[in-house]
Amino acid sequence: MIKNHNGSKLGVTSSHKKAMLRNMAAELFLHEKITTTLPKAKELTSYAEKLVTKAKKADLSAIRAIHGEINNKEVVKKVFDVLAPRYKERNGGYTQILRVGTRRGDSAEMAIVKLVV
Repeated sequence: MIKNHNGSKLGVTSSHKKAMLRNMAAELFLHEKITTTLPKAKELTSYAEKLVTKAKKADLSAIRAIHGEINNKEVVKKVFDVLAPRYKERNGGYTQILRVGTRRGDSAEMAIVKLVV
């Protein structure tokens, strides 16, 4: 019996999916809003929320864990200086998915992922 754990495969290899989620999370944290396809957006929200939850501890272990996932110093700095204090009192639900419609070229359903204020 096939059981799909850890979300969808998104039609790519596991290493490609990991790299894609890291890059998308870095862009989300940097710009606080990105546009992508709906399946990628759903995968990104769970990944990004786990990173923000780790960052809320703000200790050395959390800094190393976040820096191990995202290799961009300015993004890591923004996560700990801006985002972690913003969500200190919030228990989850840091991201929001807004459906935009379909993409013109291939009719893929598009969505905007943004950080909740």
